[in-house]
Amino acid sequence: MSSTRDISTIDDIKLLVNTFYQKIRENELLSPIFNGIIQDRWPEHLEKMYRFWQTVLLEEHTYFGSPFPPHAKLPVEQKHFDVWLALWHFTVNALFVGEKANEAKWRADKMALMFLTKIEYYKNNPAIPLL
Repeated sequence: MSSTRDISTIDDIKLLVNTFYQKIRENELLSPIFNGIIQDRWPEHLEKMYRFWQTVLLEEHTYFGSPFPPHAKLPVEQKHFDVWLALWHFTVNALFVGEKANEAKWRADKMALMFLTKIEYYKNNPAIPLL
């Protein structure tokens, strides 16, 4: 059931992130990767994701870091990003509607493309990612 409101507060970000990552943790393809790497550090990871999306969508600068390096050596390929994006779009659409909701989907699409491109580059080239 879709909401009639947009993403506008940190509580909205938390709802989005928590709902999305619950789906990730239950997904047959993605859960082994995420649960294997994050292990018992889910609260820490979720806090980081709240800050990231708060910075990106609400323009409240609480995230300081570089999002790509932790992902540089993940054992992922196109199919993983396809599932990740499908779950993200489904979650956003189920919870929100509006300009920020559309931006959340657009930004995730761009980020997934950039991450996949960089991951594939480092898999196929001797260069060492800047970590």
